[in-house]
Amino acid sequence: MTEKKPYKLLRIDEVRWEIPRTGKMRVPGLIYTDARTLPDIEKDQSADQVYNVAHLPGIVGRSIAMPDVHWGYGFPIGGVAAFDLDEGVVSPGGVGYDINCGVRLVTTGFRRAEVQPRIRELIDALFARIPCGVGSRGGIRLGRTEFDSVLKLGAEWAVLQGMGEDSDLEKIEDRGSLPEADPSTVSQRAYERGKDQLGTLGSGNHFLEIGFIEEIFDKTVAQQWGLEPGQVTVMIHTGSRGFGYQVCDEFLARMVKSVHHEGLELPDKQLACTRLDSALAREYFGAMNAAANFAFANRQILTHLVRVAWEEALGVSPRQLKFRLLYDVCHNIAKIETHTVHGKSKKVCVHRKGATRAFPAGHPALPAIYRSTGHPVLIPGDMGRASYILVGRSGAMDEAFGSTCHGAGRLLSRHEAIRRTKGRAIERELQDIDVYPRWTGRKTLREEAPEAYKDVSLVVDVVQKAGLADKVARIKPMGVVKG
Repeated sequence: MTEKKPYKLLRIDEVRWEIPRTGKMRVPGLIYTDARTLPDIEKDQSADQVYNVAHLPGIVGRSIAMPDVHWGYGFPIGGVAAFDLDEGVVSPGGVGYDINCGVRLVTTGFRRAEVQPRIRELIDALFARIPCGVGSRGGIRLGRTEFDSVLKLGAEWAVLQGMGEDSDLEKIEDRGSLPEADPSTVSQRAYERGKDQLGTLGSGNHFLEIGFIEEIFDKTVAQQWGLEPGQVTVMIHTGSRGFGYQVCDEFLARMVKSVHHEGLELPDKQLACTRLDSALAREYFGAMNAAANFAFANRQILTHLVRVAWEEALGVSPRQLKFRLLYDVCHNIAKIETHTVHGKSKKVCVHRKGATRAFPAGHPALPAIYRSTGHPVLIPGDMGRASYILVGRSGAMDEAFGSTCHGAGRLLSRHEAIRRTKGRAIERELQDIDVYPRWTGRKTLREEAPEAYKDVSLVVDVVQKAGLADKVARIKPMGVVKG
């Protein structure tokens, strides 16, 4: 017998479904989906989690889920929620274990026809140079003092070491450095886990992918961003590795204990949190932002390693390669931002867990180079179909706190993906569609098989119809390194 839900899911329009406020909910829930993606959402407990988040103290607007939503720890992955600074809370479950898991996209001066014949050679070179997989360690090993510099400076630290250009920083969310980072709030255990993981890809759904721009949707914006059909790109998806995991784990444990003392009533213990005006919240922000800066530095270092491997493998010069960072965005973060709530400008704490910023043209937080268009929004899909470049639109600010989806969204658990792909050669299937993979881990390709994810094109259609972001270009993969 199907368990009766304590809420109803009501259709507002083609791409919006509401959980009306009822009982002890403080705000309604809002799920962006359509008839094609709704059945996937109804199969797991992600809508239940949207409902639960709506009960948290100080939440404003709505408890929101993007069309790539799926079940996560406490908050759904694909969830967005904003909290009043005086009455609200911060919850590590609303950020996630992989703090500042994010994605960056680099464009090159090469075309598909030039790279496709040598894709194996190139992917093999990247796989050999970049450590990946569970517990992978890199060639950068830092003492605590220098490690703390990484936590304070983020991507700028890598640039100062010669791994990138100053101009890169303008193309990273918040210039790749969150000033609220406080290394003193980071434990020795977290340091031990992270001290030699800079410049590593990690495991799970993290990847490094070479693709090409298959289709342009917005020629004006694409031209301003230097995007052309057939242009080869590099996408890097990773985060703060074991360091960020440890930070999240430690603060979750502390907040589980503090909930009772603060008198917080929660519908799910996984929503453990603390009031934003508490000393514990200040400590968490210091450590979370430090982990976010670690992730920014990590992606900057990986970009440098990719550039070097590419130049060596194909015997090309930097001038020929024309490696250019388009943008780098966070996926798992909580930030103090100014938004319009009930018609008034208000500072709130926005949790984005498996969601990304989609700030439109004219937003004051945008770097000058993207002020006239809105910033690039990078939406990776699975390794067999496609990824997208979008641009933020005003609708994201109007009702989603400047947010949109972050990817395709997982459809199958890792266990179920392995069960369904038993006896199949995923490597051969990918090669049959001109995608060359390298990976670590005996079951990685089966866990990450394309059908383990929603169709990213359907997800992107929903956010475009909802007015959150518009399609600029679609990228087709040619080769991938999986953790």
